[in-house]
Amino acid sequence: MNEKENEKHGPLSGVEKPGDSGLSNLRPKKLDEFIGQEGVKRRLSILLEAALNRGDSVDHTLFHGPPGLGKTTLAHIVAHEMGVNIKTTSGPAIDKPGDLAAIVSNLTPGDILFIDEIHRLRRNVEEVLYPAMEDFKIDIVIGEGPSAQSIRLDVPPFTLIGATTRTGLLTSPLRDRFEVVLHLDFYDIDAIEEIVLRGAKILDVAINDGVGGAKEIAKRSRGTPRVANRLLKRTRDYAEVRADGYIDRQVAREALEMLGIDDKGLDKLDRRILTTIIDKFDGGPVGLDTISAALSEQKDTISEVYEPYLLTKGFLERTSQGRKITSKGLEHLGYEDNRLL
Repeated sequence: MNEKENEKHGPLSGVEKPGDSGLSNLRPKKLDEFIGQEGVKRRLSILLEAALNRGDSVDHTLFHGPPGLGKTTLAHIVAHEMGVNIKTTSGPAIDKPGDLAAIVSNLTPGDILFIDEIHRLRRNVEEVLYPAMEDFKIDIVIGEGPSAQSIRLDVPPFTLIGATTRTGLLTSPLRDRFEVVLHLDFYDIDAIEEIVLRGAKILDVAINDGVGGAKEIAKRSRGTPRVANRLLKRTRDYAEVRADGYIDRQVAREALEMLGIDDKGLDKLDRRILTTIIDKFDGGPVGLDTISAALSEQKDTISEVYEPYLLTKGFLERTSQGRKITSKGLEHLGYEDNRLL
């Protein structure tokens, strides 16, 4: 399940009106339907109500946090609550300043421009964005060499919503131009269970709540709604084939174990990362580049997708020398003092 922009589709993925998607979409459309992230919701609620009372646009907003926690969903909710259109793109997809100028020029007053992976904007593109955010103007250079001319054009007032998994890679000038910065963190099990039950209702899946099937899926969802919804769908498939369509705790366990997901939510690559550090590097510390080479996996995949959860669970730690397995990580994998129990 990948919501990232595919560069071959061009810089603009589409113009959407809130609520355009089909009924099977598990994303909530309203703020009061969004589960978890209570602090973020409170701040957003005040922000939206104040903007509506003034008849004004929402201030430029940055969502940051690990993948799959709801940054894109919240951007669409803001558009829905404000009753405006949202245009979506991603940092890597905007190749030239002219691409950004074209996107911004085609906005209508009050529209939201959502840029995913905004930390990956090219520097020359980013510089065009500064006056657009502050003064709703863009500077375009026409021609080359001595005959080049700079033209400043007005653009409609709009709201920029950015999403990033790596705040540290944002340049200071860009980060400082966001009036609202909101951090999303991993969800607790109760919130994820509620998300699973909501998804099951939308998908018309029979599931046992309480300490049953929903709880079992929630425990193994890495505190991430995107993962929870994916596991719900895969468990539904298993239940339809092996359990008459009904998901209880045992069915959920069987389905998720078949997928290689253990009771702490670790999948095969999580365990490969940990066991590689243990078996090949004596438990660490070892650098990310070395781990990436040993696993034949991209560094960004390891550091952005897998490491945050392993760090949160206390199975891995970052030191000045590199990554190191904790005693908790050794215990979970069945090791003691780097030896199998």
